Amino acid sequence: QVQLVEFGGGLVQPGGSLRLSCAASGFAFSSYYITWVRQAPGKGPEWVSIINTSGSSTTYLDSVKGRFTISRDNDKNTVYLQMNSLKPDDTAVYYCKVTVYGKDHRGNGTLVTVSS
Repeated sequence: QVQLVEFGGGLVQPGGSLRLSCAASGFAFSSYYITWVRQAPGKGPEWVSIINTSGSSTTYLDSVKGRFTISRDNDKNTVYLQMNSLKPDDTAVYYCKVTVYGKDHRGNGTLVTVSS
């Protein structure tokens, strides 16, 4: 079955960096676009970034452009989100998502807390 597992979150000071990973299994990873989504406490999900199958095309939420970088390693079935210049507003649970045969799958997420 499709499985997505995120890790790499934690507590970081404003201006700091974190690298999130999303390890995938159970589907033909290299054939699917992967999305990162975040959900801040008390708020709804917010789309953050998407990457195409080869990694040659990426798109970002305006508020993270220039600070976040999405990438993938199809040999390792893993997608990454490098987050730099973190702000308190970036505090959220981050999870990756894929749509396989019309059904959405997501992981449990990893918590990122940006605070001094």
